[in-house]
Parts: sequence; structure tokens; C-alpha cells
Amino acid sequence: MSASGQAAPAFLRLAAHPLRWRLMTELGASDLRVRELATLTGEPQNLVSYHLRLLRDGGLVAATRSSFDGRDSYYHLDLDRCAEGLAGAGAALHPALRPGIGTPPPSVRPQRSRRLGVLFVCTGNTGRSPIAEALLRQHTAGHVEAISAGSRPGPRLHPGGVRVLRDRYGIDVADQRPRHLDTLTGRRFDYVITLCDRAREVCPEFPQHPRRIHWSIPDPASAGDSEEAGQRSFTRTAADIDTRIRHLLPVLEQGGSRHDRKP
Repeated sequence: MSASGQAAPAFLRLAAHPLRWRLMTELGASDLRVRELATLTGEPQNLVSYHLRLLRDGGLVAATRSSFDGRDSYYHLDLDRCAEGLAGAGAALHPALRPGIGTPPPSVRPQRSRRLGVLFVCTGNTGRSPIAEALLRQHTAGHVEAISAGSRPGPRLHPGGVRVLRDRYGIDVADQRPRHLDTLTGRRFDYVITLCDRAREVCPEFPQHPRRIHWSIPDPASAGDSEEAGQRSFTRTAADIDTRIRHLLPVLEQGGSRHDRKP
């Protein structure tokens, strides 16, 4: 078959459908449940589920069981796979569209009188949210005010999170202590990001209506009884959060905040 007769790349065939593109757009902003996606798109839930299945089969979307309601699931868009698909589609069309190699990530330096404020929330503020706080601070070199808190904070940070931040990212949080959400009442943030499903359900409103984002990330502390299994879980969780932070940087580069759409 000649080059002009080749079928369109699989990514394009998946993403070109209007509803699938809309679903990908919504999931690019936040992890969501099927009923929320149905409300946002105005389409029947069974139709949304069908197209989500196609996106899952194509490796672009993943689902995790909700820790708040085990009968429900959150869907997450794999932005790295999407980037690979877009790059491959461009290269298939013409070699001149092959993306550059080694492009540095954006530098988050908003042109404003104050720093952007990002709050990360999980239940205990002992693992996921402190990891996210530390990694965002590292990626932005202090140009973003990152903070974390919990709805039911534990007595101390989990040693697995402290260890993975120290060993893999060179960040020392050994002296940090969990913080309760109540201590932040009245504080202004541009983004509030929940990292566990239970925390999403109880996270309060903040002044000026910050943009709300949800990352459905399982609790790494519940992975197993052995220290080895627990550390592997924290390593995977930190890698997941680090990827999400990298994808958040271009959003922060644009600055500003907006209302969270509540289905």
C-alpha cells in the first residue's frame, strides 16, 4: 500500500470521534465518574460508557475503583499516551511534523503580583498530598505556593513517602507534619486538587472559587503488610503524581483560576 493509501493512525481514529474527543478533553482536566461525564456532555450514560470502553481498549483512558464508593469508578486520561499518539500521527503525515527532542518543560513564572497558590488534599495528609506538595515545589522552584492538608490528618508523615521523596527526588520532608484543612479556612488558592476520593467528597469551598481538580490515586499505605510491598507502592504513587505534576505545569503557566463545574 502506498503512503497515501495508509489508514489513519489508531490515535486519530479514536480521538476524532466528537464525543470521544469531548470525553478526553474533560478527563484531561480532572478524573471523573461516568455519571459526571454524562452530565457534562449531555449524552446518555450508556453511550458515554461505550465510548469510554473504546478509549480504555485503546490504552488512552484508565479506570480506578473509587475508595469512597466501591461500586463506582474514576476515569483518568493517560496524557503521555496521548502525546505519543499525537506525535506518531504527525510523523505519519509528514517527517517535518516529527516533534523536537528534549524540549524543556515550561517554566511557571506567572506575570502577576502574587504567586499562584495550589492546595493538595487527601484524607490523612500523610502520603499522597505531601508528595504532591513537595514535587510541585521542586518543579516550579518556588514560583508556585504549594501546600497540602488533610480532612482527617494523621499523626505524622508515612515513612514510605518520606523515603521515596528523599531517595528518588532528593527532597527532605522528614520534619514536616500533617495539617488539618480547618487551619486553612479563609485562605485563597487558585487551584484545589484532591488526590483521594473520600477527600473529594468532604473538601470545603474556599474564597474566590479556585479551580477544582481531582486525581483519583489509591492510598499507597494500603498496598500490603510487608515493607517491600509498601515501598513499591509509594514508588509507583510518587511516579504517578510526578507525571501528573508535569502535566499540570502548562496549566499553571496559563495562570488564573476558574469555577469547578459540578455535574
